[in-house]
Amino acid sequence: MATAAETQVRERIFIGGEWIEPEGAETLEVINSTSEEAMGTIPACSAADADRAVVAARDAFASWSQTSREERAGYLGAIAAGLGERADEIAATISQELGMPLTLSKMIQAGLPIAQFGAMPKLIEEVRWEEEIGNSRVLREPVGVLGAITPWNYPLNQIACKVAPALAAGCTVVLKPSEVVPLNAFILAEVIEAAGLPAGVFNLITGTGPVVGEAIAGHPGVDMVSFTGSTRAGRRVSELASATVKPVAMELGGKSPNVILDDADLSKAVPDGVGKCFLNSGQTCSALTRMLVPREKLAEAEEIAAQAAESFTPGDPFEGSTRLGPLVSEIQRERVRGYIEKGEAEGAKLITGGAAAPEGLDRGYFVRPTVFSDVTPEMTIAQEEIFGPVLAIQPYDGEDDAVRIANDTAYGLAGGVWSADQDRAIGVAKRIRTGQIEINGGAFNPLAPFGGYKQSGHGRENGRYAIEELLQVKSLQL
Repeated sequence: MATAAETQVRERIFIGGEWIEPEGAETLEVINSTSEEAMGTIPACSAADADRAVVAARDAFASWSQTSREERAGYLGAIAAGLGERADEIAATISQELGMPLTLSKMIQAGLPIAQFGAMPKLIEEVRWEEEIGNSRVLREPVGVLGAITPWNYPLNQIACKVAPALAAGCTVVLKPSEVVPLNAFILAEVIEAAGLPAGVFNLITGTGPVVGEAIAGHPGVDMVSFTGSTRAGRRVSELASATVKPVAMELGGKSPNVILDDADLSKAVPDGVGKCFLNSGQTCSALTRMLVPREKLAEAEEIAAQAAESFTPGDPFEGSTRLGPLVSEIQRERVRGYIEKGEAEGAKLITGGAAAPEGLDRGYFVRPTVFSDVTPEMTIAQEEIFGPVLAIQPYDGEDDAVRIANDTAYGLAGGVWSADQDRAIGVAKRIRTGQIEINGGAFNPLAPFGGYKQSGHGRENGRYAIEELLQVKSLQL
C-alpha cells in the first residue's frame, strides 16, 4: 500500500530545551490507521516526567514573561517558517497516523498550524496590553505555565491553537499530545528547537491521559489548563484542576445542527452539509452532523444527500481518488459502527451506508459513509457525538420547530443556517445557542473565536481571542 513508511521510534522527550530520557522504559505503539500496522513508538511517560516538565516551564517563565512582544513575535515567525519547510513531512505523517486524505492533510493538517503561528506576530499588536481607567493603569499579563492537552483529530492544529497564543502571551508550555496521533508533535518540537526558543519555554511529554494528562491537570505548578477532547474527559480535567483553583479552557464535543430553511436551494445546501459532516471522516468536533430540513422537502433532501454521500469514496489516503480515509483506530471504528446499529434499532431510516465494512476494504479502520433520515430528537444518534461519517437528517415543521430541535442537545459548538435571505438566516442563527454558525456555507475563519456553549466547553481559541484567554488582568491604582 502507498501508506507504508519507515517505523519512527521516538525514545526521548523534550524538556528544558533538551531531548532527554524519560523516567521509565515503557513505550506506546503508534498504529497506521490504513494498514493497521505499527508505524512508530513513543515514550509512555510518568507523573515524574510531567513534574520535570512543569519545573522546567516554571523556571523559564520568569524571564520569558518579561521578553518584549517584538522578541516573542520573532520566535513565532521563525516557528511558522520552520513548519512551512517541513509541511510535506507533516502532512504525510498525519495522513499515516490519522488517515485523512493527503491532499486535505496538506491544506488542513499542515496548513492551519503554519497559519496559526504565522498570524501571531500581527495579533500580538491587536491586544490591549495596557489601558488607563481613571486613576488606574490596567495591565494584561501572562497567566503563567500552561498545561496543554490536545486531541488526535486535528493534532498539530490543536497543538498550535494552544502553543502559539501561549508563546505570544508570554506563557510557558507543557504539552501532552494525543498518544494515538503523536508523531507530528515531535516535528514541532524539532522546529521549536531549531528556532532557538529559550530552554524550558516549550516542553513536550507523551503518554496516556489517565497518567500524564491527569498529572498536568492537577499539578500545583501549572497555572492554567487548556484541554480539547471529549466532554467526559473534560469533566475529569475540570475536577483535577479545581483542587488548585486554576482556570481551565475547554473545547469539547458537539452535535451541531445545520438548519436548511424552506427558501434555501437544496441542491447547494445539502451537498455542502454532507461535506461538512464527513470532513476528516466525520472526526471533527464542529461537524454539522444533524441536517434539519422542512418536512415537506424531506424526500428531496434524502435523494440529494444519498447521492452526495456516495461520492465520498473510501480508500487509502495516499490515493488521489480517495475522499474518505479510515477512522483513527479500531476502537473508534467499532464505536461508530455501534452507533449505526443503534440508529437502525431505534427506527431511523437508513438512506445509504451501514455498519458493514466498505467493499474491498477489509483492512484499515474504514466505515461506510452513512446517512439516516426520519431521525427524531430523542434518538441516540440525534443526541450523542458519533465522531464518524454519519449524518442524521431531522425533519421539522416551521422555523420555531427548527430552532427548538437545533437547541435540543447538551452541546453548542457549531452550526449552520441556509436561506435565500441572508438576514433571515442571521436571525435564525441568533436564536441557536452555539459558539459559531456558518451562514449559507460560510468558510471557516481561523482568526475568528472558536469555542462552545453548554457542554461543548468554555473559553475561546483562534485569533486575538486566543491570546486574551491566556492573560491575567492587573490594576495599578496611581
